[in-house]
Amino acid sequence: MAANISAIPGGVATARGFRAAGVCAGIKASGNPDLMLLVSDTPAQAAAVFTTNKVLAAPVLVSQAHLQRSGSIVRAIIVNSGCANACTGDQGMQDAREMTAETARLVGCPVEQVLVSSTGVIGVALPMTKVRAGLPIAFGALAADQGPLAARAIMTTDPFPKEAARRIRIGDQDVTIGGMAKGSGMIEPMMATMLGFVTTDAVVPRALLDRALRAAVNDTFNAITVDGDSSTNDCVMLLANGASGVSVDEASYATFLEGLKAVCLELALGIVRGGEGATKLVTVNVTGAASSVEARKAAKVIANSLLVKTAIHGGDPNWGRLICAAGRAGVAFDASRAAVTMGSIVLFKDGQPHDDMAPAAAEYLKGTDLTVGVDLGSGSASSTVWTCDLSAEYVRINADYRT
Repeated sequence: MAANISAIPGGVATARGFRAAGVCAGIKASGNPDLMLLVSDTPAQAAAVFTTNKVLAAPVLVSQAHLQRSGSIVRAIIVNSGCANACTGDQGMQDAREMTAETARLVGCPVEQVLVSSTGVIGVALPMTKVRAGLPIAFGALAADQGPLAARAIMTTDPFPKEAARRIRIGDQDVTIGGMAKGSGMIEPMMATMLGFVTTDAVVPRALLDRALRAAVNDTFNAITVDGDSSTNDCVMLLANGASGVSVDEASYATFLEGLKAVCLELALGIVRGGEGATKLVTVNVTGAASSVEARKAAKVIANSLLVKTAIHGGDPNWGRLICAAGRAGVAFDASRAAVTMGSIVLFKDGQPHDDMAPAAAEYLKGTDLTVGVDLGSGSASSTVWTCDLSAEYVRINADYRT
């Protein structure tokens, strides 16, 4: 990490001028926190990316419309877990709009300055009586030290909350970037069920903020996969309220982007590490590609291969599964120049297997943080994607998700 960027404790409410809350509204049968409110004390410049799924949940549609109407100025984000409010027709749209309207009334801002997100089961109506009762409680609980509860309130099948924060130095002044995310299954963001919320107290012009978010998401949230599924509700939202008084311009953009990427990557890796049923975090490095686009494409195919993921879970150094996945990725691939590695152990190179190294690779696969590599033998471009193993627990969680 660069000398002008440091990791600090915190999350979405760590940046100055932001307050958060997480409360139990009774949406979840478990009684766990299920309603999150994030408020900026002053209007914040916003940027957001949303799922590319053709089936868009009501909160995604409402948030997109509000960003357009407000000129991407935001005061608050309201989020519920336990119900995705997706495929819920006109009633779902009405419910999402009501969530923003009631939040705007409490905060004292125009309704278009409120964004909304939901996560949970698709095709189920929101229990709006519980949401209405919970909103004033969340508003009353707002505080700068309530980020941890907010991170818990957006969880569904997540085994743990995900928070991250960085302090960056611009000139001789400090800027804070903090965030939280949820996601454990139905994860392959393509802009992920995945939600991410990031805040900063820097002053960032709209164009720069949008550029930074898209660049950060491309190398972090869009470079992870648990199961290859992209949700109807996925989004990442970034708010910059300027409370530090420090401005980001072209000269300081690179520093800001590096800090933003660091926060997003920590959150993204937390999603993969906490993937449904996951026991191993797997870094997939593809090198020797004809282009960066082809490198990313091959890395995603490898990372999503059920055969690769189950072999890793079982500790089987079956390098043939990685070669096979790379070969069907639809990219330039020269098997006579290709290579496969697990950690630093070479199992296949230049068309020749190195099966004598299999016992060492099997021992390596007993670890929980693993790296596998495939060189496509076709160029000089590379890409990294993060995934997890596939266990029987993933099947159990998803077989029983609604029942």
